[in-house]
Amino acid sequence: MNIILVVQLFVNREEELRFLEERYGSMNAELVVVYGRRRIGKTELLARFIAGKPAVYFLADRRPERDLLQEFKVKMAQALRDESFSRLEVGGWLELFEEFLKWWGGERIVIVIDEFPTLIEGNKAVPSVFQKIWDLRLKDSRVMLVLLGSSVSMMETEVLGYRSPLYGRRTGQWKLQPLRFQCLGEFFPKYGEEDLVRVYGCLGGVPAYLLKFDPNIPFWENLATRILRKGEFLYGEAEFLLREELREPRFYSAILRAVALGASSFGEIAGSTGLEKTLLSKYLDVLEELGWVERLYPVGERIKPRKALYRIADPYMAFWFRYVFPNKSDLELNDIDPVLERIKRDYDAYLGAVYEQLFRESLRYVKNLPIRPKTVGRWWFKDQEIDAVALDEAQSSSAFFEVKWSNLKRMEAERIIQELKKKAQAFKWRRKKRREYFGLFAKRIEGKEEFSKRGYIILELKDILRKK
Repeated sequence: MNIILVVQLFVNREEELRFLEERYGSMNAELVVVYGRRRIGKTELLARFIAGKPAVYFLADRRPERDLLQEFKVKMAQALRDESFSRLEVGGWLELFEEFLKWWGGERIVIVIDEFPTLIEGNKAVPSVFQKIWDLRLKDSRVMLVLLGSSVSMMETEVLGYRSPLYGRRTGQWKLQPLRFQCLGEFFPKYGEEDLVRVYGCLGGVPAYLLKFDPNIPFWENLATRILRKGEFLYGEAEFLLREELREPRFYSAILRAVALGASSFGEIAGSTGLEKTLLSKYLDVLEELGWVERLYPVGERIKPRKALYRIADPYMAFWFRYVFPNKSDLELNDIDPVLERIKRDYDAYLGAVYEQLFRESLRYVKNLPIRPKTVGRWWFKDQEIDAVALDEAQSSSAFFEVKWSNLKRMEAERIIQELKKKAQAFKWRRKKRREYFGLFAKRIEGKEEFSKRGYIILELKDILRKK
């Protein structure tokens, strides 16, 4: 096996590794699909998994198929420890696998094909070819075949989809998600609670991004030198992703900038970008498929397209289009200081929405709640909005929360709770049959114990940093 393992922090992938080890331990033929957005850590996960195991790792790229076949032969020859295998003449993928199994014998082995969608881009018949490989050669072997992909939409349609020739062949699948906020402290052990939120606001939970920050220097210095400085990876990453994933990046840039600057309804985005509505709808669908934009509906209500709101789901993209994209003229001249000062003045306002989303994502992991949330989301009706609503349908229980990126005095907290109770009266879900709870989430809350004794759910930033 010829794979270079980069020594880096490997955080919170125990569940994924356990899943892969279980598939490996079955000793049966396995066809496992692992996918997720770029930079999420798929390759590192598989590198950790195959370390010390008989394995073939192959990374597909956009070279001609003949060249890819030859490289795959070389990788297989390395696993066989027999260079002569690389000189075999084979007519295609099926014959390559046939020959390899003859040479390898019946031992357990893992074969990883990274960026499988790239093979499909070069040859649309690849899913059919690998269906034959599986049906005719691998399904009765002891091979564990792992297909990795960064193109989420292609993996879900061309590999996992009902119309795919590979449909029904997989024995396991895993969509790799960003790391939860609670993991950031392992990357930045010297950072305080609030700085961890600031990091999350510009990098999210993408391991490749988190590793670009230096844990030994202050947050603002990291931001200035690792995102705002021309030539840095995080300075150009957003534009790289746009060019790599999309055919018309300028239109998508306009949409992302509009949403990053506050446009949330379809009409607001259309007005801000000037795009014709049918085109805008198509572009928004593509951004949703990529996982960059999320379409939201009021929790607890029937889905009505007209009520949809949009947000940028990836914190790095949200930050980049709010602060880097509009300031490119200054940053291209390396005039960083005035841009940094503008960000500092606005960043707390920006973090308000980040903090709300972070809380909604974390709520189901908080211990000792009187409700076990099955559904968590925002709710809005006309001019009213509740930051977080948690529902337990089985128990007909609901919990309503206001979220504040600030420290709350006792009187202010009391006022917010009473206003929250009034707003909850307009929430229609099981209105006469539900059990209700009310709560606050802020950095710190004066009188926390007193409010808790009165039956309110009072959570501070330190409470959601505790791992389950």
